[in-house]
Amino acid sequence: MASMTIRNIDDQLKARLRVQAAMNARSMEDEVREILRAALSAEPPKGQSLVDAIRARIEPLGGFELELPAREAMREPPEFDA
Repeated sequence: MASMTIRNIDDQLKARLRVQAAMNARSMEDEVREILRAALSAEPPKGQSLVDAIRARIEPLGGFELELPAREAMREPPEFDA
């Protein structure tokens, strides 16, 4: 089984973890394992795509039309012959 070390944990966070572990009659290490297990076992939220989210916010306002500029012909590529 893999192991991991977490450094630079805020003192208040560690104290809260210790209290929570004690309330659940677990070691701090077991408590962290359970927190990670619970957090990662949940299904990720299935939301809208960014386009659908933007459309949902704009459509009730009536939407808007963008004026697209006319396309220009492509320029000639540079020549590197000297």
